[in-house]
Amino acid sequence: MRMPGRWWRNKSTPEKVETYTRWSFHFFAVMEFFSVGLTSVPPLGARLGGATMLVVAVHAVLCFVTVSRAIDWTRGRRPQPTALMWTLGAVTAVIAAAALGLAERGPDREGVATAAGGVFGVILIFGPGIIALGVRDRRRAFGLSGGFATGTGVVAFALGASALTALFTALIVLAGGTFIAFTAVFSVWLLNAVYELDEARETRTRLAVAEERLRFGRDLHDVMGRNLAVIALKSELAVQLAQRGRPEAVSQMVEVQRLAQESQREVREVVRGYREADLGSELAGAQGVLAAAGIHCTVAGVPAAGLPPAVQSALGWVVREAATNVLRHGDAQRCEVRLRVLEGRVVLSVENDGVSEAGAEPGSGPSGSGLAGLRERLAEIDGTLEAGPVGRGLFRLTAEVPLPSPPTVSGAAPAVAAARSVSEVTS
Repeated sequence: MRMPGRWWRNKSTPEKVETYTRWSFHFFAVMEFFSVGLTSVPPLGARLGGATMLVVAVHAVLCFVTVSRAIDWTRGRRPQPTALMWTLGAVTAVIAAAALGLAERGPDREGVATAAGGVFGVILIFGPGIIALGVRDRRRAFGLSGGFATGTGVVAFALGASALTALFTALIVLAGGTFIAFTAVFSVWLLNAVYELDEARETRTRLAVAEERLRFGRDLHDVMGRNLAVIALKSELAVQLAQRGRPEAVSQMVEVQRLAQESQREVREVVRGYREADLGSELAGAQGVLAAAGIHCTVAGVPAAGLPPAVQSALGWVVREAATNVLRHGDAQRCEVRLRVLEGRVVLSVENDGVSEAGAEPGSGPSGSGLAGLRERLAEIDGTLEAGPVGRGLFRLTAEVPLPSPPTVSGAAPAVAAARSVSEVTS
């Protein structure tokens, strides 16, 4: 059974904002029913009050459904609920006119006018505000409140209210409806902005990967382009010389062989440089990328510059993969990177929050093998990698790499080396 807290923590930040927005406006419908629907029964009596409560309940249900359909339309999941909004607007106008008529010409009992006035005000304030969720143009959204306020003043004056009372009632409806409409417009804008920021973060991650691939492709082109062109020309020349029986064909093929071996060596150097990662640069890059994504990242511990190159390269890849996982998985707000040297080994730990309690390792699912690749890379230098949840919403990745032992020279070694040097000189 899924607990409410886990259900909420498993959502991303845009999904949380959407859920909050959706249920905030759903609460308006619930509050409408309980504030004026149920409370109208005692002053209006069982028959009239029950009818009023039923009418308010119908309006609340319409508001509830309109909120869901309008927000889904905002996110592009449904077509615009035009018919539903027109229905809600018509029902709002009819209920408001009936409530106003009940207040002006209803039974002359204590509390009737107050109850009818409450229904009238709440209906006219919440109705246009919720309709504004499904309107893209802001001027039209605010114009709904103005139209309902104008209609309120006209109907109130037609039912016998004084001009001042009708104007005052229209201004109250205008102020309340405009406030709810502004809340709706701002909520929709904020929801779209959060989703756009999340999509921009994903796009930035994909662009970084694409840029790295392009860089690697350019390096390979620079290395292989010239050599392959020369190899092609010399091979063609060797073929022509061989067809003529010229002995120079052999020297040309020897040159082709040399160029092929040189190209192979240069490709290895490019790949080796691509695979090696500088730990200091990776730490600074990860901190900058996470900060740009709105994640507070701290780096603490010993400086990376004093570590051996092989250790820096291995741990640099760990930092790169860990930062990628923090961006792609969960909903992190903070990330802490700590580098320590303990008893002849280097320990790098990366801890972040905002991880669901599913218990799966980021990058270890069916769609990726990042951590498996890191374990293989660290195993080559006798290193280890551990990753998993360590608390409520926390995930920690820990890599340990042993430091290479300094070369020990025995007492006889210098003499042997010196004797070998002397013999080389005398010979």
